[in-house]
Amino acid sequence: MTTTLPIRRALLSVSDKSGIVELATALAANGVDLISTGGTAKTLRDAGLPVRDISDVTGFPEMMDGRVKTLHPKVHGGLLAVRDDAAHAASMEEHGIGAIDLVVVNLYPFQQTVAKGAGRDEVVENIDIGGPSMVRSAAKNHAYVAIVTDPADYPLVISGETTLADRKRLAAKAFALTAEYDAAIASWFAFADQGLTFPDTLPFVLKRAGPELRYGENPHQHAAFYAAAGTQARGIGQARQVQGKALSYNNYNDADAALELVSEFRDGDPACVIVKHANPCGVATGATLTEAYRAAFACDTVSAFGGIIAVNRPLDRATAEAITGIFTEVVVAPDADEEAIALFAAKKNLRLLLTGELPDPARAGLTAKTIAGGWLVQSRDAGRIGLSDLKVVTQRQPTEQELADCLFAWTVAKHVKSNAIVYAKDGATAGVGAGQMNRLESARIAAWKAKDAADKAGWDAPRTIGSAVASDAFFPFADGLLAAVEAGATAVIQPGGSIRDADVIAAADEAGLAMIFTGMRHFRH
Repeated sequence: MTTTLPIRRALLSVSDKSGIVELATALAANGVDLISTGGTAKTLRDAGLPVRDISDVTGFPEMMDGRVKTLHPKVHGGLLAVRDDAAHAASMEEHGIGAIDLVVVNLYPFQQTVAKGAGRDEVVENIDIGGPSMVRSAAKNHAYVAIVTDPADYPLVISGETTLADRKRLAAKAFALTAEYDAAIASWFAFADQGLTFPDTLPFVLKRAGPELRYGENPHQHAAFYAAAGTQARGIGQARQVQGKALSYNNYNDADAALELVSEFRDGDPACVIVKHANPCGVATGATLTEAYRAAFACDTVSAFGGIIAVNRPLDRATAEAITGIFTEVVVAPDADEEAIALFAAKKNLRLLLTGELPDPARAGLTAKTIAGGWLVQSRDAGRIGLSDLKVVTQRQPTEQELADCLFAWTVAKHVKSNAIVYAKDGATAGVGAGQMNRLESARIAAWKAKDAADKAGWDAPRTIGSAVASDAFFPFADGLLAAVEAGATAVIQPGGSIRDADVIAAADEAGLAMIFTGMRHFRH
């Protein structure tokens, strides 16, 4: 079989008409017979190009408001026929079917119609039937037919001939397009139209965004970043990278963790989050971003080295100067002024990501992770508590400052790997205990880190003295709470719900603590 084939007959039917006149002009100049439909045919005729209507080929008029025009044996026979198969050739001769060597199609704008909030009838009307059918027929028979679904690929066929390598690549791209298109339709029916949360089939398509990453979590692993096709979401994957090396797998993961946490403070005071290995090692609010950064950094100056920093306000020069005092992998911000950008430019390896508006922490959606043999899918942890949700269970009520610190610590604990314990004071973390197999050890580690930070800073005492402590899940025994008492905490916020709640409350009362139950757990694995 010859790998390079001439284009003698082309069928052009596009909703996106950018570049179609230029392509058709070049094809016509190379002697290609042009066939077209509806609006595309009119566009080509208006440009003075010779074009035949699809109805001239099929012998049937376009009908039913254009719903039926290309679904015909003279179209699909011309696409699917194996050219060097004698039986196929005989069928073409017998039924007057002419071969079609090139199909240029892009589909009805279904995703765009949904995105603009169209009504149900308009959405359904924008489900393309004939287009995907032609795309699949041409792609299946790529040994003889070229299928172009993207104007960016017009240069591959503009010469009037195609190579087998190009036809294979175009076919693969075409099947990916129909898969994405069908997934979008199935998703709309399942979620928007039927109101399902977990349909029997979960349709989603991921598109690689950029080249493969240098490696995965470890150098012997391969990795790439994919974004959900057609998504309107904004996140790390859509951020503008102003400078620095390409993001690594771990950079993406850690920067996402930092962005998710700092977004909890998007409508509050200036806030800064420092993340290391997907866990926050310092979080603080302040009167300015610089104050917030310094307070967050003070929580754990060791772990902050080589960390990921996220802020909830546009970066200014003063904050940029403070950040560049140590080595930092990635800085994430909604925006940055020219002075901050210029200052960061001197740190060529530092990645600066500007996200625009921060994500809504209460947004709906699904999260997924792979396990052996399948996927676990759940709704996002968008759970939030207000003052009316809190229940004080101790004899002592929290002071206004303790209450504020409890809520701050609770917000941070939601983003710490379980088991999670967070001490906070005056709007800043004092110590973070993450990922331990029991809650007692998390409490002890967080207290030890706070003492270590105090020793390094030359403070008289760790900031756990007079702090509030948050636990992402209930204290199953009083020992974890007593460790917090030993560290100097005076207020506790936790979900409650243990069979030993009474013992824990009694221990809190004996120690003179104020303790709040939220009724909500925030495990994070």
